[in-house]
Amino acid sequence: MTEIRSSLLRSTPFRLALTFAFLFVLAFVLSGAIVYQLMSADLAERLDESIKETYSVVAATYTDSDLEDLISTVDSHSRLSPKKEQLFSLTGPDGNRLAGTLIAAHLPDGFSIFEAALPDVPPDTAYRVYSGSVGANSLAVAFTLSETEELETIVLMSFGWATLIITGLAVAGGALLAARVQRRLDGIAATMVDVSHGRLGARIPLIGNGDDIDGVSAQVNAALDRLSALVEGVKQVSTNIAHDLKTPLNRLQISLEAASEKAVSGQGDAEDLADALAAGHQINETFEALLRIAQIEAGARKARFIDLDINGVVETIAEIYADVAEDDGKILSAKVFTGQQCPIHGDWELLTQMFANLVENALRHSPRGTGIELSVARQDDSILVEVSDDGPGIPAQEREKVFQRLYRLDHSRSTPGNGLGLSLVRAIADLHGASISLKDNHPGLVVGISFHAAKS
Repeated sequence: MTEIRSSLLRSTPFRLALTFAFLFVLAFVLSGAIVYQLMSADLAERLDESIKETYSVVAATYTDSDLEDLISTVDSHSRLSPKKEQLFSLTGPDGNRLAGTLIAAHLPDGFSIFEAALPDVPPDTAYRVYSGSVGANSLAVAFTLSETEELETIVLMSFGWATLIITGLAVAGGALLAARVQRRLDGIAATMVDVSHGRLGARIPLIGNGDDIDGVSAQVNAALDRLSALVEGVKQVSTNIAHDLKTPLNRLQISLEAASEKAVSGQGDAEDLADALAAGHQINETFEALLRIAQIEAGARKARFIDLDINGVVETIAEIYADVAEDDGKILSAKVFTGQQCPIHGDWELLTQMFANLVENALRHSPRGTGIELSVARQDDSILVEVSDDGPGIPAQEREKVFQRLYRLDHSRSTPGNGLGLSLVRAIADLHGASISLKDNHPGLVVGISFHAAKS
């Protein structure tokens, strides 16, 4: 229990909850103090009005210098307050009492406060009094402050209890909320610990209420998905490198051994050296392609981005490969968006290489007579470029795998290549913030790349 309490006190959510609780209570106390002062001032003003009104009523009986009526009125008002809540005093010019329950000739004119020592009145009882002259006489009307003080005491006590209750609720509520948040943060921390220990399948649990912690957790989970995919990609690349480079390395070793044996016997064989050179060249091309993909994924080429018209890139590719396709017994056509320009922000050279790879794949893996089409379409704020053919296509279950480095379909292993063409296409598309999709062309394949249109 002590450990849990200590952990809660150290937690940031609980400290924030305490801070907000303190600020809330402080605001409540300050506002309560202001309300109390306003109420006290209002009660005092109302009391003064009552005293002044009573004084005016009593003083109004002194008409035509009729002192008897004034004395009678003061005595009757005094008798109406047996508990001494109200006191009256009428003194003559010589200071002697003419009527009332006390002698108040010594009090100054206007409002004042005094403490009366009277029978049946608790000691130190304070009165608010108004004094004035009525003819040659002095009249004083006093109301006790005990009722006002009792009301202020009740309000003050109620405010104090309310402050204690609110403070307790604020701290308890803050502790509950902090504990709930802390459990979610502990879940995040536990997931990170699992990931740090190599359990890349661990994910942060989501509540599903769409709050900021869920939002951050979803982003972290997405990053973990990306990390897991990259790690799996690295594993797959390692496996594919070992598998795909095994053949050229063995061929290189056999060619070099054959050439070495013939050189020892005094025979030269240019064919073995040519085979070794070709195998070395293939290995070098593979590693250069892997390095180029890594550089693109690192974003090293973003500094060369410019605003360009994707129509121009597609037309250039069509012009370059039209004769190549014709020589290979295939038909390559292009259909650009003629309504207006299709501007995007990107690297002309990389985009040219991306579409060249797609066209070369279509040429390499399709039979004679295949039709290949490049098309550009604009849809609101996006620009879609498609490379479609009516060749053999790619099975649906293989379409995501073909973007893995060095991955090749079984029927493609007999054709030249290193399995990095579509990996390079994916890397360039990701660099440009474009999405790439593969779908069936019935028959054949449609590779679609959707770009964000640049603001003109």
